[in-house]
Amino acid sequence: MTTGTGTTVIGEPIDARIGRWARNRPDAVAVVDAAGSTTYRELWEASGRLAARWVGHRRTAVLPSSDVGSVAAVVGAIRAGSSVLLLHRHLTADRLASVLSVGGPREVVAARRLHARLRRLGYAGPLVTPSDAARGRGVTLSSVDESAELLAGLTSGTSGRPKVFVRSRSSWSRTLDRSDEEFTIDAESRVATPGVLDHTHFLYGVVHALGRGAAVDLRPLSPGGGADPTHLYTVPTLAVDVVAGLGGPLRSVREVLSSGAFWPEPARASLAARLPGARIVHFYGASELSLVSIAASDEAVPVGSSGRVVSGVDVRVADGVVHVRSDMVFDGYLTDDSSLPVGGPVGGWFDVGDRGRVEDGWLFLSGRVSDTISRGALKVEPADVERALLSHAGVVEAACVGAPHPRMGAVPVAAIVADGPVDRAALWRHLRESLDVPSRPTRVVVTDALPRTPRGKLDRPAVLALIDRLSE
Repeated sequence: MTTGTGTTVIGEPIDARIGRWARNRPDAVAVVDAAGSTTYRELWEASGRLAARWVGHRRTAVLPSSDVGSVAAVVGAIRAGSSVLLLHRHLTADRLASVLSVGGPREVVAARRLHARLRRLGYAGPLVTPSDAARGRGVTLSSVDESAELLAGLTSGTSGRPKVFVRSRSSWSRTLDRSDEEFTIDAESRVATPGVLDHTHFLYGVVHALGRGAAVDLRPLSPGGGADPTHLYTVPTLAVDVVAGLGGPLRSVREVLSSGAFWPEPARASLAARLPGARIVHFYGASELSLVSIAASDEAVPVGSSGRVVSGVDVRVADGVVHVRSDMVFDGYLTDDSSLPVGGPVGGWFDVGDRGRVEDGWLFLSGRVSDTISRGALKVEPADVERALLSHAGVVEAACVGAPHPRMGAVPVAAIVADGPVDRAALWRHLRESLDVPSRPTRVVVTDALPRTPRGKLDRPAVLALIDRLSE
């Protein structure tokens, strides 16, 4: 293990990793966006000026874009010891207000083009761009305790009242260690992260690549773009788009790193055909759990497995539910009545409601305890959709279920019972006002009654069959 321009020290803080590359390879490209490229020296200097502004701030809210300013803002907050309150573009007005109330940031950082949207959503507090905030002078920064909070993010479901999870600096540092063990990114790599950075998977991909001294490309992946990436961070939904848009093979990619919803084997095979030299790696985890298991194309993964449980992670199954313990697990959730996270691991163990089993070190997932719908990389709670439908005049019963979708994995669809004629235009206006984009059902059918089991419970498989029949 070396501390020069080579291997990262195990447990090394995130900002120390990036700072080392800024010292040892200052002119190497750190980030490429639509406007051009930024070196490690330039990124480090910009993040230092931002850090000087945020020293002493408990949290700094960032609504990121796919640009170098957003990356500098995140790195600057980390260097200042100010936790990043990561906002999401799909938040509605009331949910944005809820997140900011719980997180309590002094200001919100966002690209200029996003300011009008935030004002329309009702945010009236201090609002700055990364470039405006970075106009001050840098200061000497003190080291930050690794147990301190690094990230306050939203769980992947953005419907209802958002849950704000808290991850510590050490949690992310240990996740970086595992990524160093499992993935092949190094200082010669060119890492494409084409997803928006308000998704923690893509934000983590950027931070991981910068910690390895790689060049990060935030632009959409396109054939003939000249980027020639060696690595691709993606989610299954975006991978489908990559397959559709690439046309011919892209031979420069040697590793694909995917997380999120279940990724059917045919979709993986289609991507592998476009990326013939790539090792396809799909990993299971969650905002609260971090990295849990890995399924790689160069390993003999058992049929139906979600992957090999990674080193340092313990998994046990109780009543069919998967529980995880590791040094990467989150601290808990933020609530209105406490500035400290609550509801975190008990005895080091936590579960996110996934069912499954473990056999010989391989994890097999079999669904969820709840009726949560995984729409691409986001989760939709049917109860929230049903509440929105029931709040519309005339709707007396409502049911939301997930329907299979070739690109998204599943999408919400709904059936309603009304006490009179339904004004569909008014209903859709109501849903647009009440629900974020991922939670809006793609279909709503009207029926005389919702199918129920003999015990009177909603029969969700029958609801889906009903919706399919009425949609024909």
